[in-house]
Amino acid sequence: VQLVESGGGLVQPGGSLRLSCVISGFTISGWPMSWYRQAPGKEREWVATITSTGVSTNYEDSVKGRFTISRDNAKNTVYLQMNSLKPEDTAVYFCYVRARGMNYWGVGTLVTVSS
Repeated sequence: VQLVESGGGLVQPGGSLRLSCVISGFTISGWPMSWYRQAPGKEREWVATITSTGVSTNYEDSVKGRFTISRDNAKNTVYLQMNSLKPEDTAVYFCYVRARGMNYWGVGTLVTVSS
């Protein structure tokens, strides 16, 4: 099983980025998917979760109204659209799924919000 994130980079405050997580070796259609992030010097924190069908989503309070998690089960891919980015959103962003009793993490993609 591999989770590979992409789409990170340097963006100015107020800008947008769209992260993607492509999963291989595993079919995501039956499982909730999540994004986490880890800022420099801080612990990893949960950002957002989407249910297996995509009908329901949940967000950490600081990203509500700015970030949108979505999924395309046919492409085995999960997305995180990030708008109105702030310097405090700077972090490595990780894709995550817990399935069949196992935790699966991606290697992360760095998002830097700075002018």
